[in-house]
Amino acid sequence: MTPMSKKRKSALLQNLVRDKILKTFPHLKPGDVVTAKHGQTGPDVVLSKVARKLVGVNFECKNQSKMKTVYDWYKQASKGQHKLIPAVAMKMNSREPLVVISLEDFFDLIQ
Repeated sequence: MTPMSKKRKSALLQNLVRDKILKTFPHLKPGDVVTAKHGQTGPDVVLSKVARKLVGVNFECKNQSKMKTVYDWYKQASKGQHKLIPAVAMKMNSREPLVVISLEDFFDLIQ
């Protein structure tokens, strides 16, 4: 994959997250939620002071194919109880536990 393709792929996910935030909180203006430029340090989705208070999340966006195992675990969590939110609780040695849920479910929860 070329560097330009990698940048575009990353920008697609950042734009998706930005758009979901603006849709979830319609009173925010586009200037309250902007995507970071490639190589910029800090969060991938930059929030204004007002947006930070509403959203309360610092986004690091990763759009890569090497996360297949996590998706397999998520598929396993999705089976069965369809009225429950599928979630993957995971932990690596010497690291804090993490929970993975879908982007849709996440925004439903913070709304």
